[in-house]
Amino acid sequence: MPSSPITFYTNPMSRGQIARWALHEAGADYDQKIIAYDGEMKSADYLAINPMGKVPAIVHNGKIVTECAAICAYLADTFPDAGLAPTSEERADYFRWLFFAAGPIEQAVMDRNLGLSPTAEQERSAGYGSYDRAMDVLDEMLQSRQYVCGDRFTMADVYVGSQVDWGLQFKSFPERDSFVAYAERLRSRNIYKESKAVDAALMPES
Repeated sequence: MPSSPITFYTNPMSRGQIARWALHEAGADYDQKIIAYDGEMKSADYLAINPMGKVPAIVHNGKIVTECAAICAYLADTFPDAGLAPTSEERADYFRWLFFAAGPIEQAVMDRNLGLSPTAEQERSAGYGSYDRAMDVLDEMLQSRQYVCGDRFTMADVYVGSQVDWGLQFKSFPERDSFVAYAERLRSRNIYKESKAVDAALMPES
């Protein structure tokens, strides 16, 4: 059982939104520390938490967890009463697609945003092959089921779903029917709305 609240390092305009959603889905108690991009994220104090100088990060029972996919998996395991960890039958899909989103999808989207596209020869070395191939694989999976592990929402949907949700919002994902329908299912969750409202309230007024 968790013995202390989690310390959550984040910025509302960051991937910290993924970790916050995961924290809320897990029902975890947490104390937040908002880390400013202007200097604080690269301060000695924060670099002692995450030497990459990135958010989010969590500290729980003296242990540090960084990287959104890892935070999601950790929370699902640490708060089993939330029912977000995979069953034995779901484990293969759960880990396969959690890390597919953290690896090939993340890299494909980032390279595309940077204007990078591997040649046909380079696709053999690129872990994601090509942007279109990575999107096709994710699209095919989501055409066949409601959630990553089938008909049941798990913590893998927080991470995979965030990639799809953000990708549609920022136009880095194509508007395919499976992506749009999946994002709509996730956005209808009360906990999704609750966690997003917290970050929205913390964002500076433009």
